[in-house]
Amino acid sequence: MDTMRSLIFHGPGDIQVEDRPVPIIGPGEALIKVGATSVCASDIRVYRGEKKAKAGVITGHEFAGRVAQVGEGVTEAAVGDRVIVCPIIACGACYYCQIGRRNRCLKRVTLGYDEDGGFADYVRVPAELVRLGHMIPLDSELPFELASITEPMACVLNSLESCKVTPGSTMAILGCGPMGLMHLVLGKAMGAAKIIMSDPVEERRKVAEELGATMALDPEKFSIAKETQAATHGLGADAGFLSIGIAELVEEGLGAVRKEGYFNLFAGFPPSARINMEANRIHYDEIFMTGTQNATTDHYVRVSHMLPHLPGAQRLITNRYQPEEANLAYEARLGLAGLKSVVLYDEA
Repeated sequence: MDTMRSLIFHGPGDIQVEDRPVPIIGPGEALIKVGATSVCASDIRVYRGEKKAKAGVITGHEFAGRVAQVGEGVTEAAVGDRVIVCPIIACGACYYCQIGRRNRCLKRVTLGYDEDGGFADYVRVPAELVRLGHMIPLDSELPFELASITEPMACVLNSLESCKVTPGSTMAILGCGPMGLMHLVLGKAMGAAKIIMSDPVEERRKVAEELGATMALDPEKFSIAKETQAATHGLGADAGFLSIGIAELVEEGLGAVRKEGYFNLFAGFPPSARINMEANRIHYDEIFMTGTQNATTDHYVRVSHMLPHLPGAQRLITNRYQPEEANLAYEARLGLAGLKSVVLYDEA
């Protein structure tokens, strides 16, 4: 039986590259030959035991590749199609599915957590996912390594639109890691005029400046709340984003946002995280505080069209690995080495 290289999650702190059988697909399903898969911050949270995944699952939900086989009855894709995948298997019938919010499906199952994902040579795409149109065609010129970050970019587009970012907006972003920098790249593409960021890691601040941040502050020396207020003549940012899972930073982030502005808890937090904040800041200043997680298929489609025209996006991919060293992609992210880590499989 043919085997494939796979990154297996056995439990917190335990991931291993192992051989697994190449999946056999059934009616309505598809098999994707993976081109590239990238590591997400939520993958690291699973590794740390802060988020759940099924023991023995192949990890990875940010991937792109080419359709290698299609099962009986599949008309949504053909062999040879280049695709990215929205990894959410939704029921299609609950309230959220009916209003187009499949990322909030009450029976949601996700590749890379509940079912085998993209850190392997091949991925079996379940029939429900195929039927719902979650295999999204790629423009032929988009390299697989860049296409693999469609999923996180779609999440960022959801975040920006939820916070009403429009041309001329001012943004404040806590964190210059991959997700914070994606907010910068996509925010600039959407017309944001001032983007003020903070991060304790000098290397990441330098990348933020290279990508066009108005300011990239060291939080040990400067308050993003005070600096944003100063840069906006005392008004504050139209939208603020917490892109790192540190609950203690919520109050500082809120301080950067204007009255009637938006503040998004974009990052996931440890299960025990609690927020301590002044409630009247929300009440009297009418701040819209929200959270966003994942995205709709519409976000995925639009991002796949935008990526070829976002020169800063390629700068975010700094670490590349071969399939047999996929675990090193996790180690790099754990050690804050570089930005986005991508595992490159044989040309799909």
